[in-house]
Amino acid sequence: MTEQIEIPLSKNKLTLMLIGSFAFVAAGLWFVIKPPTISNPIIGNPTLILTVGIAAILFFGLCAFYVAKKLPDKTPGLIINDKGVTDNSGGVSVGLIPWSDIKAITLETAANQRFLMVIVKNPDEYIDRQKGFIKKKAMQMNYNTYGSPISISANGLKCNFDELYTTLQDKFNNNKA
Repeated sequence: MTEQIEIPLSKNKLTLMLIGSFAFVAAGLWFVIKPPTISNPIIGNPTLILTVGIAAILFFGLCAFYVAKKLPDKTPGLIINDKGVTDNSGGVSVGLIPWSDIKAITLETAANQRFLMVIVKNPDEYIDRQKGFIKKKAMQMNYNTYGSPISISANGLKCNFDELYTTLQDKFNNNKA
């Protein structure tokens, strides 16, 4: 048996994400309660401003909720060992992903954010593990968009993205069946 790698959650990164989420919720509230007047006919459209405000409140409010739930969590964000990868890194975490289930680990980018997609043999099993409607839908969207329901980001972890990618790729290659 080789050593177990534990990557803890970064309380500093999570706190910054929480503050950022609150700032966007506040901006959304401003757009809804006292919308700015903009002379541009396209971006100054009151319906558009209201829609953007409501979307910001809902999306970033949900982000704030999940980040606030993660902050007191003492469980490592990621555990990598001979069994596989145990994911507790984000709002939609899946627990243990055995090496035997993993077909590939790919790098993806969306909105200038890099993340890893863990391509698994049985994606529906991981989607079905989720109890909440929102988490299931998020995983289904990941699956439809990227080919896997499982994404891992370094955003809430005490490591940078390149370290995360190299570590996971190395361990995956060492444990490939």
